[in-house]
Amino acid sequence: MDTRTRPLAAFLAALAVAAVPACTSERPPAESGGWGDTGEVTYWMWDSSQLPGYQQCAADFEARNPDIDIAIEQVRWDDYWGRLLTAFVANSAPDVFVDHTSKYGDYTSRGLIEPLDDLIARDGPDMSQFVEGTGDLWIGDDGKRYGLPKDFDAVGIFYNARMARDAGVTPEQMQNLTWNPQDGGTFEDLLARLTVDRNGVRGDEPGFDKNAVATYGLGMPPNLGAGSGQTQWSMFTGSLGWSHTDRPLWGTRFNYDDPRFQDTIRWWRSLIEKGYTPPLELAVGGQLSQLLQAGRAALVTDGSWNISTYASLGGIELATAPTPIGPRGSRSSMTNSLADSIASASPNKGAAWKWVRYLASPDCQSVVAHAGVVVPAVASVVSTAEAAIGEHGLDITPFTRNLREGTAFPYPATQHAADVDSIMKTAMERVMAGSADVSSLTAANEEVNALFTQG
Repeated sequence: MDTRTRPLAAFLAALAVAAVPACTSERPPAESGGWGDTGEVTYWMWDSSQLPGYQQCAADFEARNPDIDIAIEQVRWDDYWGRLLTAFVANSAPDVFVDHTSKYGDYTSRGLIEPLDDLIARDGPDMSQFVEGTGDLWIGDDGKRYGLPKDFDAVGIFYNARMARDAGVTPEQMQNLTWNPQDGGTFEDLLARLTVDRNGVRGDEPGFDKNAVATYGLGMPPNLGAGSGQTQWSMFTGSLGWSHTDRPLWGTRFNYDDPRFQDTIRWWRSLIEKGYTPPLELAVGGQLSQLLQAGRAALVTDGSWNISTYASLGGIELATAPTPIGPRGSRSSMTNSLADSIASASPNKGAAWKWVRYLASPDCQSVVAHAGVVVPAVASVVSTAEAAIGEHGLDITPFTRNLREGTAFPYPATQHAADVDSIMKTAMERVMAGSADVSSLTAANEEVNALFTQG
């Protein structure tokens, strides 16, 4: 593992040497040191399902601030970060953009986004209005705050309720699953029971043919989670007390060599060997929601931000369940909170700051809550969002219970995030494809940790 392609790191390095003067026509000269407070504010986001809510927020904001126009552009996730980096290089970045915990360290280290501490001290908001912990995710490794939280998420289970009933599994059993890395606990028992081969034989019955499966108990995601495993394996490793790094945020030593992590991945791979989840080559290209809808999987683990997608699936009766209880007697779920950040090069940072403050306000987040797509980070509207999401037909509380019970842990914010993911993506694919032993993750861990010791 001595050579890797790291396009994000290389692209970011180009920012330091980009010929900015040749691109200055892309942005007008900054007035008042870039702190103009009127005119147009460009705003980028990736989630199309949230677009109507934020368009309403923009209309409400413009009515209160007639000298500011909000121009929203929605760019799908697969293209978002590449286009954003291109925009930074070309000096045409949006004034404000939706930011992600795993990404913003690359921007702060290069001075590309504006710290908000002085602005918050002067104008608010009161950070206590946010769900506990969501604001802390946006304090960089330099101690400065780079975004105001807009929502929060968690991980849980979506499952085919009819298939569960046919297998003799009750809703109560689904709410109280257990897991361990030795035999998988009742969670693996469930997966075996829900797996059915083409002859109608279940995975826990004599004669089951693991090479001719009609419905897998667990859908294998096409993305194995790279270095974070957010919706794939982090709920299992978290229930063992394992953490990605030596600190909850901005760690500099990763722990992929820890036996708890490797035991979990060994168990996860065993599900392929037993036929309870599809081989990696069959998982590529398919979305988990599509696997459920097509009857190819009976259960998947996914994020709460996708609940409206699952709720809109036709021809299938779905239900939700929390993550399994681990050997230490508690559940676990990774949680993350997106935020809105201001580009340092914005010529309109005064107006951009007004927009960011409004995005994080109860007025805007109440609109988002009523849309029933995500759970906003403003604590006073969380119950509104949960009720609105429930109206779509799925209960989100199995996802959010980890936050209520204090068993959630933060997405691992770190420098070199793109490089970490590049290394671990390749290493995990080799392990899950059966071409490398789980112990090979120790060498991958050494390569990851070397990123933090290089000059």
